Amino acid sequence: MSKKSSSFAALGGLVYSTDAGRHCPDCGKPVGECICGQPVLPEGDGVARVRRESKGRGGKTVTTISGVTLAGDELKELATALKKRCGTGGALKDGVIEIQGEHVELLLAELHKRGFKAKKSGG
Repeated sequence: MSKKSSSFAALGGLVYSTDAGRHCPDCGKPVGECICGQPVLPEGDGVARVRRESKGRGGKTVTTISGVTLAGDELKELATALKKRCGTGGALKDGVIEIQGEHVELLLAELHKRGFKAKKSGG
């Protein structure tokens, strides 16, 4: 066994990977394949930050909501409800809700109505 492969084994196998996304802190599996059954809450201080972004998106404007401390299915349900409220499409990526278009004020009002602490972030 070469020196390189023995040090690889000492580290527990996988050193770095970008294909799985977030991992469960208890079982070490990707969140979608978690075997311990505990929902993984996104990190945050409990304040939902709503901001308008257009950089890196081909000039398209997207409103993002980050810092919402809901887990898995609850976060998906909130994202779906917010997309319906705005009448646009969007996505949920790594705990950040993306809504197509500029809907900062509408989303702030909707989040406050649903009982979340929300504030406008960015310029």
